[in-house]
Amino acid sequence: MSAPSIPAPVKTTAALGLGLAGIGLTAVGFLVDNHLTVVTSWLVGITFWTGIALGSLLLVMIHHIFDAGWSTVIRRQYEHVIGVFPWLALLFVPMIAVAWTHPTWIWRWMDPAYNLANVGGHGLVGDDILLTKKSAFLNRNTFTIVSLGSFLIWSFLGSRFRRNSFRQDADGEVKWTLSSRKWAAAGIPLTAFSLSACIILWVKSMEYHWFSTMYGVWFFAGCMRAALSLGVILMVWLWNRGDYKGILNDNHLHSIGQLMLAFTVFWAYVTFSQYFLIWNANVPEETFWYNLREMNNSDGLPNQWKWVGMFLLFGHFFLPFLVLLQYPVKVNKKLIPWVGLFIAFVFLVDLCYNIMPSQKHANGDPFPFLQSGLLWNVTAVVGIGGIAAWAYLRSFASTRLIPIRDPRIVESLTHHEASAP
Repeated sequence: MSAPSIPAPVKTTAALGLGLAGIGLTAVGFLVDNHLTVVTSWLVGITFWTGIALGSLLLVMIHHIFDAGWSTVIRRQYEHVIGVFPWLALLFVPMIAVAWTHPTWIWRWMDPAYNLANVGGHGLVGDDILLTKKSAFLNRNTFTIVSLGSFLIWSFLGSRFRRNSFRQDADGEVKWTLSSRKWAAAGIPLTAFSLSACIILWVKSMEYHWFSTMYGVWFFAGCMRAALSLGVILMVWLWNRGDYKGILNDNHLHSIGQLMLAFTVFWAYVTFSQYFLIWNANVPEETFWYNLREMNNSDGLPNQWKWVGMFLLFGHFFLPFLVLLQYPVKVNKKLIPWVGLFIAFVFLVDLCYNIMPSQKHANGDPFPFLQSGLLWNVTAVVGIGGIAAWAYLRSFASTRLIPIRDPRIVESLTHHEASAP
């Protein structure tokens, strides 16, 4: 087989136009609708796409730290994805602006003078002993520094792996592989800590009374599942285009499908463990978070978020678990992209479930799921996703399809299972 050349370019104008249209519509929503719902929707969108990019970055680093062979032919697509971090940092700037100008739209703990009676609580934020004890971390300066610093770390790491891989295509030097391995060793803990800090500051702190030691791990599991799902979608897209013909085989799909199954079980383990431990301990500082997502504060009746939680139970675990157990599903190029798309969609719903119930009426009831700005969720996700797709496609057309001079490329091209069915 001859070495794959630079793939045929894909028009980027549609993705860019879709992204700008989504951003524009979200901006219109900010002018005509409740500021709280629109800003919350933007947080959903930026967290969703940042999560996918983080999962992609972690998969690249895991590939290098384990000196993996089979994943070499698909690693290049993740290298294109992680080029999106600078653009995501730019799209996160509105959240920084909100934090410094109107923080109570979303992060009430940033304003000591905010009256918690507006959301069913009592007293002022500044008099809250729980916030006082957490104030060394929960403050606006930490929020800004950690957020911008994390995007800087992720962008820098992404640039290192992209540089090493692309330069190896030109000269074939093994030093680039060794460099990537070293950066992976440093980058995995850096990404783990920064990922956890950001999701706590961005999302968990919206209900800052809540205690959870598993929140960063929960987000990590979701990031990995969404990134793996994007991977199978891109693999099959490139197969259908003809680029991956003769390169991608069923065993590549089987291997990534196994990882999808593994992280499905991991997500279930983390989520169930957290729920069970909180339910069993029955400590008010922990149980209220789930109560808010199951029943109204005012009358104790089930609310719409309870059914969203039930959808997550079956959509995030039981359905993908039972489907991905089957070998024929993992290697079916018509079916596996839809499985990936569904998993990514449920990750988005999971983020909505974590973020949006913080929008409350004065009686403490969360805004109903169907009345919490879902339209702006769509425009924000489409807008930010369009920019992410545009950045990916620009990078895609600038390099070879696969890392042709990677030391493991032959092993990857001939990847097989010793006892494949």
